[in-house]
Amino acid sequence: MLILVVGGVLALSSAVAPAAEEAGAAAEAASIGSRVFTDLGLVKVSACFGAGLVLLAGATGIARIGTSAVESMARQPEASGAINGATVITAAMVEGATLFGVVVCLLAVL
Repeated sequence: MLILVVGGVLALSSAVAPAAEEAGAAAEAASIGSRVFTDLGLVKVSACFGAGLVLLAGATGIARIGTSAVESMARQPEASGAINGATVITAAMVEGATLFGVVVCLLAVL
């Protein structure tokens, strides 16, 4: 889905340039194309879409960590303390990376 969005943006931005026959006209057409994308807010929509993807990836990673931890504790109950500590540390690292990704995506909106 992300590939389709990026491909569509590239196709729309390059569709303006072939219509121009001179270098000056091509530069003017490119600036019009970038202005249209800014005016339509596609940059903001793309940044919010990226933030959503980052959140989904982080949630999936933490869910897999939790699933593996519960399965490990069920197999070896005596090691549950060490498994729990490692799980909390790993989930915190994934959460930190997810928060960083969301902040980067949302800074693109500004």
